[in-house]
Amino acid sequence: MRDIDGDAVAITGASSGIGAATARTLAEAGVDLALGARREERLRDLAADLRETHGVAVEAVPVDVTEPERVDAFVETAVDALGGLDGLVANAGIGLSGDVETMPEEDYRAMMDVNVDGAFYAARAALPHLRESAGTLVFVASFAGEYPRPGNPVYAATKWWVRGFAHSLEGDVGPDGVAVSVVNPTEVRTEFAGEQGESFEERFDPDEVTDPGAIADGIRFCLSQEGTDTVSELDLYRRDKFEGW
Repeated sequence: MRDIDGDAVAITGASSGIGAATARTLAEAGVDLALGARREERLRDLAADLRETHGVAVEAVPVDVTEPERVDAFVETAVDALGGLDGLVANAGIGLSGDVETMPEEDYRAMMDVNVDGAFYAARAALPHLRESAGTLVFVASFAGEYPRPGNPVYAATKWWVRGFAHSLEGDVGPDGVAVSVVNPTEVRTEFAGEQGESFEERFDPDEVTDPGAIADGIRFCLSQEGTDTVSELDLYRRDKFEGW
């Protein structure tokens, strides 16, 4: 693994959960950051804390990943503020509960807009800069994108899309020197809402499911590969995940 001290990385969905944990992990490693999310106050508080604690450059940029112009502006701001871009973590995502027959169209559209379109817009904006740096594009997908998810087919389908897009993109831009990695967590104790409508922080005790810091460590591992090697896909499951299957 190479030393990523001094790299510049942009993260979407950075104000909480996996995104915020990734920001902390990368800042500790000396990475300069551009943090994007909708919740501006939380984003700016996190950025200020990281600057003070780790002495790295951190740019906080309010962004809605469903709006392509704002995603483009987020990436351009990151490049201008940090002097380039070595990595982008496409982490923004939502999960709304409901079976297909009863799911409101607005819930369906919200998941498609954030999980699918948001990943596409972020990748499209970042790729020209990652070609210049031979950088890494990391997609946060899900266990739900690898196995059937009877309780939430639409959310699962968006994560299947992310994985399929990422691996096909890997074949497209790999020859240009760009690494593409997919990270698949299982349940992570964050504000993310599960199939029962309550957040995983509310539903699970701290030791019951994966801590977001573990996922952040996996993302750092993906960004740290040396030379022409890449982590194509990284599954991060708790040890008892398959108990009773």
